[in-house]
Amino acid sequence: MTPGSTYRVQVRPDFDLYATAELADYLVALGVTHLYTAPLLTAAPGSTHGYDVVDHSRVNPELGGEPGRERLVAALHAHGLGLVVDIVPNHMSVAVPAANAAWWDVLRRGRESRFAGWFDIDWSRGPLRLPVLADDPNALDDLKVSWEGEADGELLYHELRFPIADGTGDGDPKDVHRRQHYRLISWRRGDTDVNYRRFFAVSTLAGLRVEDPAVFAATHREVLRWAPDGIRVDHPDGLRDPAGYLARLRKAAPDAWLLVEKILEPGEQLHREWPVDGTTGYDALGEVCGLFVDPAGEEPLHRLAGEPSWPGIRYQGKKRAATTLLAAELGRIARLAPEVPHAAEALAELAAAFEVYRSYLPAGARHLAAARTEAARRRPELAEALDALRTRLCDPADELAQRFQQYTGAVMAKGVEDTAYYRHTRFVALNEVGGDPARFGVTPEAFHRAAAVRQRDWPRGMTTLSTHDTKRSEDVRARLAVLSEMPTEWAATLRRWTRAAPLADASLALLLWQTVAGAWPIERERLHAYLEKAAREAATSWADPDLAAEAALHAAADQAYDDPDLRADIDAFVATITPYGWSNSLGQKLVQLAMPGVPDTYQGTELWDNSLVDPDNRRPVDFALRRELLRRIDAGWMPPVDATGAAKLLVTSRVLRARRDRPFDRYEPVVVEGPAAEHAFTFDRGGVVAIATRLPVKLALQGGWGGTKLALAPGRWGDVLTGRTWQSRRVPLSDVLSAYPVALLVVNRDQV
Repeated sequence: MTPGSTYRVQVRPDFDLYATAELADYLVALGVTHLYTAPLLTAAPGSTHGYDVVDHSRVNPELGGEPGRERLVAALHAHGLGLVVDIVPNHMSVAVPAANAAWWDVLRRGRESRFAGWFDIDWSRGPLRLPVLADDPNALDDLKVSWEGEADGELLYHELRFPIADGTGDGDPKDVHRRQHYRLISWRRGDTDVNYRRFFAVSTLAGLRVEDPAVFAATHREVLRWAPDGIRVDHPDGLRDPAGYLARLRKAAPDAWLLVEKILEPGEQLHREWPVDGTTGYDALGEVCGLFVDPAGEEPLHRLAGEPSWPGIRYQGKKRAATTLLAAELGRIARLAPEVPHAAEALAELAAAFEVYRSYLPAGARHLAAARTEAARRRPELAEALDALRTRLCDPADELAQRFQQYTGAVMAKGVEDTAYYRHTRFVALNEVGGDPARFGVTPEAFHRAAAVRQRDWPRGMTTLSTHDTKRSEDVRARLAVLSEMPTEWAATLRRWTRAAPLADASLALLLWQTVAGAWPIERERLHAYLEKAAREAATSWADPDLAAEAALHAAADQAYDDPDLRADIDAFVATITPYGWSNSLGQKLVQLAMPGVPDTYQGTELWDNSLVDPDNRRPVDFALRRELLRRIDAGWMPPVDATGAAKLLVTSRVLRARRDRPFDRYEPVVVEGPAAEHAFTFDRGGVVAIATRLPVKLALQGGWGGTKLALAPGRWGDVLTGRTWQSRRVPLSDVLSAYPVALLVVNRDQV
């Protein structure tokens, strides 16, 4: 059964399955129909997110194990709720080798292990290379023996945490070494020397071969036993054959609501032949947030940033990721084309020029053609190599083509999401997963077109505004959108703040002060943690961070707290833009919850939530506060739009309840007439009309709604937020939106 709506909970050791089960009555009151959980299978010890699975055969005991899962399901069913589970088919954690029985067995027995086929290992490169050694071997604890490796002259170490060959540990150390099926190397060599496929550039996450039916069966048996109502597939782009995998999964779970975390670039469509219900909604996120960004702010904000264009920064980030972070994967692919001179260089250029995360051959051959043209333009000396590779890269049966498709997605994720988004900082509200910083805002007309396509083609796909992967929460983006309406005031403010706390790196200064503007007041330690991650992602260097530059960045941030004049200025500016940010937040929430698709609410975002990138967005949620505020609202309280965020809870609960009770089965724009018509975004879902205010700063400057009116069909219309009703065919927006900047009108056509 397709959910009416979902609520995402980050189940974790300090908020386990039993605690999650206690939310069932609250979720029913909120109006959702299904709980959507983080991965529940056994993960690496202490995991706070669950995407580092080590055992597919059981529920994570740190979350409550099978008894906890049964308690959760019983609680959900008792309240009429369903369960959507998140699964991770692409990789397993090998951070703690002994915790992963399959990996441990491969280390002990090598290619003879019955689990050797589980992992995507290049055995032609010799024993497994494990990048775990510290820079200073003498600083390591638990060393057993050391010796000179005969094969390549490197120092190799055996730690007690790793198995001795054949499990014996007897005999001469050099003989033991020869019989071992792995070599320990410096952690610094992980990006260049590992011989197993990784998740992106994370050496502690080893790629799985779920294209093998036996591996699929072993890694999915437990989850499929639960018979969940819905399944969310993490990172399908990393799989060897996503379409084949999804066909097998659909056959195994024919009735499940099936979603893929497929990140679509602007203009890209999900493949219709995939047996899925849709994506996890990053595309919808970009459309909704863009609706509240003023396109007129693009040019002044670009001048303020004074930085290179987005395409150049994007290319540089992808090229660097392709040749450094993912050098091991690039080398493995290039070795499949020994007949092509400069194959590695050509493949890296192709990946850097790729327009989307990956192609899905044969349909995606056009993306290869476009990338070849762009790569040859940038590197004409590689034209011959590019042409030599083209035929093989277009052949779905060629291992070269299969691995290149897996590689381009990793290049995009590491080069764009985790690098370029931290370098291109003219307006960071646009730097979001699946977004396009070059697309400055989304017009109402463009949104209506996209929504009509979604209603026609993917009405069961998920929509979202915040996830565990977003770079900043929906409310931070909503407040930052205000800056697009007042670029002159923002420029003056930025100059004051940078004079008070100067930074040599102008790009990082922009990132710092936009983060402050969007998330203030924010605890000092949270801001510092974010800035450290941002600086290292921007430099593509966690291995060798620029500590001097980071110290300067942290010192500037400290000024925001320690300089009384600067702090007062920040407080004053944030106080000015926050009410408009609240208006945008309510507008975004209403549109996302009411638009075509199945809306998801990320944990805690039914109130204001000014979270930043993970792990900040996985902080504990105060559900007791949310219960109490919802109880007051249900008792008749009409909350003001203020710092409590209760107005957002009102909007969330009332729209979700309306969706639960009504079909929301069509999508049509609604006519608005009058001097402020451009500030009202409206659509009809079949007798339910959503109204959101956009560009609230300019609306206030022109004096409000004036004579602007909404054209309604015959009937008595009631606002589910306020309880007020109207029967006129032309309703003044100044009346409809007098209490809140949003409304949801429901018609009773019997009362004409």
